[in-house]
Amino acid sequence: INKNIPIYLFYPFMKLLSNSLSNQSLFYLLIQSNFSDIPTNFFQNVTKLSLKNNIITLKDSDKEILRSFINLTELYLNENMITVLYNNSFCNLTKLVILDISNNHISTVHKAAFAGLNQLSVLNLSYNMITQLDSDVFTSLKSLTVLNLQNNFLKSFHIKSPFQLIEIVLAGNPWTCSCDLLDLQLWLNAFSVTMANENNTTCTFPNTMENASIKTAAIQPADCQTEKASLENTVTSTFATKLKSRLPLLGKSWTFLGGVLGFVLSTTLLIFTAIKCPTWYRYVMSYSHRRLEENNSEMFEQEFSADMSSSPTVSSTDNEEPIVIFEKIHAFVPGEDGFIEDKYIDSYVTEES
Repeated sequence: INKNIPIYLFYPFMKLLSNSLSNQSLFYLLIQSNFSDIPTNFFQNVTKLSLKNNIITLKDSDKEILRSFINLTELYLNENMITVLYNNSFCNLTKLVILDISNNHISTVHKAAFAGLNQLSVLNLSYNMITQLDSDVFTSLKSLTVLNLQNNFLKSFHIKSPFQLIEIVLAGNPWTCSCDLLDLQLWLNAFSVTMANENNTTCTFPNTMENASIKTAAIQPADCQTEKASLENTVTSTFATKLKSRLPLLGKSWTFLGGVLGFVLSTTLLIFTAIKCPTWYRYVMSYSHRRLEENNSEMFEQEFSADMSSSPTVSSTDNEEPIVIFEKIHAFVPGEDGFIEDKYIDSYVTEES
């Protein structure tokens, strides 16, 4: 068997017919099989894989399966249900040369969607729903020569890095031939890139340039510079006008702000007082001030009863009431003249005399 002839393995009715030879290129062709996931029962040395016309969405599990096909050079995912190309969707396919993901529902392409495709030469994104595409998406594609963006919804395409393309397909997009398209036009003319279907790659807006080729449409760089400067001046003047219109209202706004702050503070004080008043009221009512009554007779009786309790008592044998005995501690009888007689003084005077 000639080793340059690929082996075709058809799987149209969910039945896999496989045949493998050592050192032989393998080509799996799975068409109209209603696959929602990429099958895993492939030979790891497969070089060409076609999953055309299925319902694959290229979810995370599909990306993991694709990473195992390190020898893959051609991958066809056209006519599936892919809507978004996430970052690192094909990161392990370093030998991939042709990638066809046309006729899907792709509306968003992340910047690192094609990271790792160092050998990719042909990329087909035609017949999708892409409205905006940054040229940074293709920065990692150093070997890219053919880019097909036909029949999307692109109105402009900003070129930020020089592509070494040989051919580009841009027909079927609603191009707006204004200053936003100027860098693409300059790039097309400067690098002599072949634009396929040039006659059908025309302006849609404005009406004065309708049906004009985007490569030759009359977009003047000088007009774009003037427009840019005018736009900047307009923005600056508009901002200044709005600022001035607000300045006279500054005094009134301070008065209004002061009134609002006063209202807020007074309301807060009233609420605080309303919360604290019941507490203060209960505290005042709990303090009962009672005037002490002066009653000498009662005080005397209390003192007297206290003395009686501390004095000795004698109980009679006849069960009579106890007799209180008061002990005479000091006896003092003053004389008639008010002087105290001291016998010691008298005897001492007598002896001296």
